[in-house]
Amino acid sequence: MSAPSMNRRQRVSVLGSTGSIGVNTLDVLARHPERYEVFALSAMSRVDALLAQCLQHRPRYAVLPDQALAAELRGKLREQGARTEVLDGPDALSEIAAHPEVDAVMAAIVGAAGLAPCLAAARAGKRLLLANKEAIVVGGALFMQAVEQGGATLLPIDSEHSAIFQCLPEDRKTWHQRIDHIVLTASGGPFRTREPGTLAEVTPEQACAHPNWVMGRKISVDSATMMNKALEVIEARWLFNLTPEQIKVIIHPQSIIHSMVVCRDNSVLAQLGTPDMRVPIAYGLAFPERVESGASRLDLLSTPGLSFEEADARRFPGLHLSWAALRAREGSTAVLNAANEEAVAAFLDGGLRFDHIHRVNAEALAQLLPAADECASVAGLLALDARARRHAQGLIKALRAS
Repeated sequence: MSAPSMNRRQRVSVLGSTGSIGVNTLDVLARHPERYEVFALSAMSRVDALLAQCLQHRPRYAVLPDQALAAELRGKLREQGARTEVLDGPDALSEIAAHPEVDAVMAAIVGAAGLAPCLAAARAGKRLLLANKEAIVVGGALFMQAVEQGGATLLPIDSEHSAIFQCLPEDRKTWHQRIDHIVLTASGGPFRTREPGTLAEVTPEQACAHPNWVMGRKISVDSATMMNKALEVIEARWLFNLTPEQIKVIIHPQSIIHSMVVCRDNSVLAQLGTPDMRVPIAYGLAFPERVESGASRLDLLSTPGLSFEEADARRFPGLHLSWAALRAREGSTAVLNAANEEAVAAFLDGGLRFDHIHRVNAEALAQLLPAADECASVAGLLALDARARRHAQGLIKALRAS
């Protein structure tokens, strides 16, 4: 990817702009109007929130997948005299991700729905800021191949993967000469000390009450089950070209150390900071430079003692499904992700017990075997995703009836 001219502002498309990552991205962009301009925004359904963002940031394009919602936004923008053009339809996200005038794409859509636009941005050689871990979890080798062939600059935005990236040299060719293994840290979520036998009683409100981070409901539930960390293990395998055995996870309740690299000489490199997503977002936007993020500075003198715990397999059984999926047939990580999305949605709708999320995920992973040709194309992966979702829905229905 050729670097954008420093004589003009970088144009940024924000996919999933009304979610927490999208909102934080727009906050960072607004702090540096001399460096960045918002080219396009997208949302799933929050018309009024997207309208407010369009009026503030004046993007050229706004995208909603539903035609009726897009027409509603179009009318409201017209009433305000705004010039933002509203797009809709299945190809609109890929269009604003791969647009020839775009320099950087913040991929903050939650779930497998982000795969196609992420691939489009990668193939178009964009600076791709990856907050949508599911795209790489589902896409795997196909995704990384698109990055390489398109000449894209792939920058992780998850705080853990950004921390690993920041601890490594810019020359990726030397990574494997230095790394023994990496350690992803996890806060443990709201149920870190809760008795596992009581987890059947957990409500969506309790699961979404994360002690350290402000996140969307789906990601908050994933953090409570530690499936978020399981997906991060899979993401790390592809981002850093590691074996499953080179990826470790420990509980770090304070969320100050965001992750660590253990070098071959046993030196440990760690990235520390306050738990604020604007730090990795600003790092990704400005890389290899650094710009002000808006996050508060870490005060080590007032920081409580840092502690570490083993990830309890009884309390967080879902975490260990990541290594099982990585060692299984290619495409198994896509199955795990699809099953989890369906199980979490059912839990948030009140149709599945919290502790049954893991049961759905484990049974789907064990029972559904991907076909060899399903991982060779986007169409095949999306078909596998749909097949896994149907299977998970059947498991959920059976659990409801039991």
